[in-house]
Amino acid sequence: MTRGWGKEGGIIGVAAAAVVALATAGTLIFSGAGTDSSAADAAKQPKKAPRVVPVDPSIVHASDRPGRSLNITIDDGPDPAWTPKVLEVLKRQNVKAVFCMIGPQAKAHPDLVKRVVAEGHKLCDHTISHNTGMNHQPESYQSQQILDAQKMIEDAAGGAQVEYYRAPGGAFTPYSRKLAADHGMRPLGWNVDSKDFEGGSVEMIESTVRNELPNGPTVLFHDGGGDRSRTVDSLERLLPWMKQQGYGFGFPKR
Repeated sequence: MTRGWGKEGGIIGVAAAAVVALATAGTLIFSGAGTDSSAADAAKQPKKAPRVVPVDPSIVHASDRPGRSLNITIDDGPDPAWTPKVLEVLKRQNVKAVFCMIGPQAKAHPDLVKRVVAEGHKLCDHTISHNTGMNHQPESYQSQQILDAQKMIEDAAGGAQVEYYRAPGGAFTPYSRKLAADHGMRPLGWNVDSKDFEGGSVEMIESTVRNELPNGPTVLFHDGGGDRSRTVDSLERLLPWMKQQGYGFGFPKR
């Protein structure tokens, strides 16, 4: 009887062990499935936008590159006719620039905004309406012009940061400078105005830039607002000349 009991007990023990093993395996399977599901759910959560770090609210002109250096800045685009031509010249000369964009223009041409970023250039907020008298407008107007444009440009860029703010015509105010800086955009001035928007010849644009270079490193050109064929031709001639004079190219300090 003892042996018979032992045999039956052995069978029952084996069966019980099998049940426990299956239950344990099931727990592991369900536990693993739950982990995978949680990971998948976490992956689906929208990523948090990077925290905006406030910058210096003073108007910058200096280059972040040491030595004899220039900052090339391009305003009023992006424009489907002229921005690609400007980008082609910059690429041939291996020069990076800051593109100061009008918000609605960026929204209308996101492919160009993305190309600007992809080719290593920086973005700058140049407001919604390019109102050169916005320094006489209320703070609510200035805020709408600056922050709405920033969002349009960053959305068009696929999330790339707008790093600078340039007031149309230099119409900065203490409020607009602080507002831009608090949103991570360094106010950006210029030292050399190429006057390429005034309709002069390529030779006049070249002469203006060469004569004004002693004023400082930040040079202003345009890729929007009209026929910019003279700008394109001027850049073709000026950039190699600048290199021959010993200049390098950087970005404005942040």
